[in-house]
Amino acid sequence: MHESCKTGRRAFIRAAGAVGGALLLAGCGPKTPSAGRTGSSPSDTPKSAEDVSPPEDLMREHGVLRRILLIDAEILRRLDANQDFPPGALADAAVIIRTFIEDYHEKLEEDFLFPRFRKANRLVDLVDVLLEQHKAGRRLTDVVTRLADLQALQLPDSRRMLADSLGRFIRMYSPHAAREDTVLFPALHEIVAADEYDALGDDFEKKEHDLFGDDGFEKIVDRVATIEKTLGIYDLTQFTPRE
Repeated sequence: MHESCKTGRRAFIRAAGAVGGALLLAGCGPKTPSAGRTGSSPSDTPKSAEDVSPPEDLMREHGVLRRILLIDAEILRRLDANQDFPPGALADAAVIIRTFIEDYHEKLEEDFLFPRFRKANRLVDLVDVLLEQHKAGRRLTDVVTRLADLQALQLPDSRRMLADSLGRFIRMYSPHAAREDTVLFPALHEIVAADEYDALGDDFEKKEHDLFGDDGFEKIVDRVATIEKTLGIYDLTQFTPRE
């Protein structure tokens, strides 16, 4: 059976109209120029499915980033209100940012996307800014990691420094992710051939499995949900405006 028949988090049918374009698959036979990796499960599952393109993969990972930004915003709110919060929640969020976003997601962009855009002379100015922001984000994560400690949080200066770092991180990464989702990622299929586009998806899959094992994305999402529950911001209904 072709490797693209592996089950995994890519085993679902993408919603129509998702960014990157649908790649219709006819079973799990050898790839054709228009076929990407399939997430089809074994023979009891219909063979016709739509795969997840590399940009969609990256955009789902941005969903993890955005949920961490919400966690950071809640902690920042408590800092501004001089309220306590569990330091472990902040430390866990910083670990996810460092391991999943910076050392994995951003490295995919830096190793596989940015060089291709530079080679094609497309969106080079944007790529330069994005790369500089990656570096700035890592510096801010260093500060947050250092201050995510109960003893440090008892010091007014440390709390002010933490609040400043969280605020700058949130302010930078909200537009950063939005610009990638709406400009950079949709342009990827315009600068690479179909077979190279498919190969990128395979590279992303392998890297994820190497770093996080099977169902790595789901495990990360579960960890984020645990932090949200610790802070009391998991229940989505609380964000619905009431009359």
